[in-house]
Amino acid sequence: MSSFYPLGLLNTKRRWPTAKLSAVALAVSLLPGVHAQTSEQSASDSSVSQGATAEVTLPSVEVLESAGSARRALGDRAAVSLKATALPTTVQELTPDDIASTNVGRDISNVFRRVPGVLANNIDQGETGNGFRMRGFATQGTHGADTAVYVDGVPQNIPSSQGGAGHGPVFLEWLHPDLIDGIDVIKGPISALYGDQNRAGAVGIRTKNGGSATPSSISVSAERYGMRRSTLLLSNSFSDIDSLFLADVYRNDGYRYDSSTDRDSFSWKLSTKHDGALYSLRLTRYVADFTASGYLLLPQIEAGLDPRSTQANNPGFGNARRTSIVFNRAPAYGEDGWYATAYAEDFERTRGITSNATTHTVGVDNRDIYGVRLLNNATFDHAALALGAELRKDRGDAYRQMYVNRIPTANYVNAQSLDLLTYGVFAQGQWKATETLKLSAGARYDRFDYDIDNLKLPAASTSYNKGSFTPKLGASWSVLPKLELFANVAEGMRSPAAEQISSSGSTGPLGAAGGVISHVAPSKVRSYDLGFTAAPADGWTLSGAAYYILNTDEIVSQADGSFKSVGDTTRKGYELDARWRVSPSTSMYASIGKILMAKVNNPAANAGAKLSIPATQLKAGAQHKLRWGSGQLTLNADAYLISDIPYYVGTPTTQERTMPMYTRYDLRGTYALGQTQFSLYASFQPHRYGTEIAYGSAAGLMVSSVPRTTFGATVRYFF
Repeated sequence: MSSFYPLGLLNTKRRWPTAKLSAVALAVSLLPGVHAQTSEQSASDSSVSQGATAEVTLPSVEVLESAGSARRALGDRAAVSLKATALPTTVQELTPDDIASTNVGRDISNVFRRVPGVLANNIDQGETGNGFRMRGFATQGTHGADTAVYVDGVPQNIPSSQGGAGHGPVFLEWLHPDLIDGIDVIKGPISALYGDQNRAGAVGIRTKNGGSATPSSISVSAERYGMRRSTLLLSNSFSDIDSLFLADVYRNDGYRYDSSTDRDSFSWKLSTKHDGALYSLRLTRYVADFTASGYLLLPQIEAGLDPRSTQANNPGFGNARRTSIVFNRAPAYGEDGWYATAYAEDFERTRGITSNATTHTVGVDNRDIYGVRLLNNATFDHAALALGAELRKDRGDAYRQMYVNRIPTANYVNAQSLDLLTYGVFAQGQWKATETLKLSAGARYDRFDYDIDNLKLPAASTSYNKGSFTPKLGASWSVLPKLELFANVAEGMRSPAAEQISSSGSTGPLGAAGGVISHVAPSKVRSYDLGFTAAPADGWTLSGAAYYILNTDEIVSQADGSFKSVGDTTRKGYELDARWRVSPSTSMYASIGKILMAKVNNPAANAGAKLSIPATQLKAGAQHKLRWGSGQLTLNADAYLISDIPYYVGTPTTQERTMPMYTRYDLRGTYALGQTQFSLYASFQPHRYGTEIAYGSAAGLMVSSVPRTTFGATVRYFF
């Protein structure tokens, strides 16, 4: 396997050369070979490795059947399968058609817009990460912790990040929508295939293969407030190797003043079948530079401050550099056999966050990340068993330094040299006890072996060796041909951050005296689910679930600067989802996500008990396809509401308030004529002070204001 680097090379900091995108695109376009006309596709599990894609043709003028987005087919849970939809829980699938009909625009997080109960977004001020919140798990800003996110079997959560993001953030800005072959959003920690950060649930993303699976295309997009984007997608077959190359140039001036992003990226994936296995190798390079206008106080905006203003008139700044190589192996036919993933990545991020008119807190991550994942799946009569193991190594520096007038000072918030080793084993089994009843069980044991060199407080340098066992149990029951019930109880966990193990103390110079070491246990949750899927009438699908989650090991800071696993948090809620296929060309959906309780059971002194999460989420939409002239017109309309988000202000921060309601309406029209596709889209956010991103502070609500109206257009040519 050529993608496995010798350990000696991986232990050394590397700088991987990168050609200019235009040069690479030209080189690939000139490679010999023709676009394949037919190709067999793999049927391997999408949540484990590189799943196959169905054969794709150029856009047709025929009216196609529309089943709606984020769908769940009745009977999926009864299957003995590795697919995420066979789990005894709520799972939403997103297909390339779902993504193509969504207003993704400047934020890749928008691909999750229609998923019930999910709040996913970026704050339009640089590459600040992709927030993903569900089931009452809340992270400040856009940093995505508490949900395990994997792409092609590679974990995307970054442990102990200091690039302005905290512990476990997810950065998906490198991932272009045209690369995505499918997404599974798994509610709750029921899947044993996902480890660290799998508390609210998990997201499995797989990328497309080349050849006949994907048509080549070139597209140009423009959007209000200065977003411009050009994308080249080349899909070819050379002998028995399929190639998919994507190059993307992205420029965004941003809605806020002093907010801009320049991003260049490419991804090249080669795949082939050999001796009953599907192999792939993907190389990705991503470079971004940005400025950020920060947060504003809502009381000041209400008093007349321009919502496009820059925090303290002192914009933030940052950059990101990522180079990754990913190898995958999966069975080419069926699900039995070996799955393997190996990856290596050079990860660098810098983010300067505005503190006041002269000062920035500058966070830096400089890491080498690599790992391997193995899984073997075996099926028997009415049963299946998957056994696997994975390992991840994360080495490098993580620190936050104070800058005054853009010049670094000798003072640091923290500074650590990290050597983080995570490894684990897992098993997931299924047994169809009767024709209508399927039992599922799984378990993981994850181990964290850390070496933390505290550069700021050397006395707090330490090693850390602890493990976490998380069992899973569930059942699904086909009560009637059109009614399916499921239930599960499962545990999930999150590793402790390096800062929670090795304290940083107050802001100061490197090499200072003192320091506290806290050998806290990984934070665990136990989640209980009860749900159903029904088809009460032709074209209708109804599904819902109620959940109760108890976190008994939340890590809480103590007055002496140490951390202890003592805090308890409780979450209760439910989700309901309805899908109606009105006709072969028309579909509608509506969902409600309601969080009845999300609180800290034993809050710290002078702190509020409620978690800042939306108690109510409403989503609804419709799609209609029709023949118009010689082409096909696809119309989409979506509506979204979040409300009842508590926060605290004052000193101490115990005065409870409620954030303004946020609503968003999306319209999109796509016209396919021959090999050309035209799209027009618009988003409306009418509430004057509404925003998805805000947090409470002593002085009031800090918000990242958003435009009330945006619109854009895309022209794509397939070849």
